Amino acid sequence: MLTRAVRSGRKSAGVVLGAALTSVVLAACSSSSSKPAAGGSSGGSSSSGSAGGSVAGQSITVYSGQHQQTVQALVKDFETKSGVTVNVRSGDEAELANQVLTEGKASPADVFFAENPPALTTLEEKGLLTKVNASTLSAVPASDSAAAGDWVGVSARSAAFAYNTGSVPAAQLPTSVKDLAGAAWKGKLGIAPSETDFTPIVTRMIKSVGADAAKTWLQGLKANGKVYGSNEDLIAAINKGEIAGGVVDHYYWYRMRDEVGAGSVHSALSFFAAGDPGSLVDVSGVGILSSSKHQAAAQAFLAYLVSQPAQQIIATSQSYEYPLLADVTAAKLNKPLSAAGPVVPATDLGDGKQALDLLQSVGLLS
Repeated sequence: MLTRAVRSGRKSAGVVLGAALTSVVLAACSSSSSKPAAGGSSGGSSSSGSAGGSVAGQSITVYSGQHQQTVQALVKDFETKSGVTVNVRSGDEAELANQVLTEGKASPADVFFAENPPALTTLEEKGLLTKVNASTLSAVPASDSAAAGDWVGVSARSAAFAYNTGSVPAAQLPTSVKDLAGAAWKGKLGIAPSETDFTPIVTRMIKSVGADAAKTWLQGLKANGKVYGSNEDLIAAINKGEIAGGVVDHYYWYRMRDEVGAGSVHSALSFFAAGDPGSLVDVSGVGILSSSKHQAAAQAFLAYLVSQPAQQIIATSQSYEYPLLADVTAAKLNKPLSAAGPVVPATDLGDGKQALDLLQSVGLLS
């Protein structure tokens, strides 16, 4: 079972996968199966269903673990364009995924919007998602969505090493996330292991060096670092000089900069070498529950999210994420998505369970 803490409307506390799914969850999962979307694979628009009929006047419920401010802007624009009412239930994506697993076919949710692939992969593996219309999937690169077409990528973020510019000379910046377990970072490192953003890096480390070496690496991080409950707390501590550096998704630094003002920024972002486990770009994605009774409206919502207007909202929002549409640029970011590195396929990240089990085994998660 996925568990995660929630903090007042902001994504931060991490996914913690329990040792095993409960019998209730397993029963809910086994009773659900994938089914084709209404209207097959033909494309839907923000104002019409996949079969070409209007969806105006319909209502859908979205379970969202994504940034609330951006989701609110997207929903408002979609409602105006489509005439569909969107009810958003925001919260921790792992808790929401657990809720769907428990609710099964009785879930009131039509759409699941996640900040990281593992929660979507969990629902996909349990047969709880339907196929996304082909025209929607084709709007973004195929590698940014589920290989089977069960969810579509909407935006992206890059892992980065945030560091205090007064504490870490440029010549001493780590080139690999593996370096952070070394003696040079003893007492200087901060980590937020309960963050959903941290788990994919652990998964990548396992794939790179194997589970045993990844465990040793995590033990090194634990010995070197101070644990923070969120990336917001971690980036604030780095900027204040309480610690020298730590790994965060890039947008935490930009949002911190907005909060404190440019004159109070004493930190910067550095990126690990290409191919390193810490050189991670992953996507936020969205899928439709196979149990949804509003398939056409849900498909229209997904089609909207990868349309130019929606991607422009993402590009200009205070979430500081990367849009995925090729002709939309995140002008607020110092580094374009093309320079951040290729998006890691969701299949490489899986459901995150092995990584979470390893975090628990070294005492970084309870």
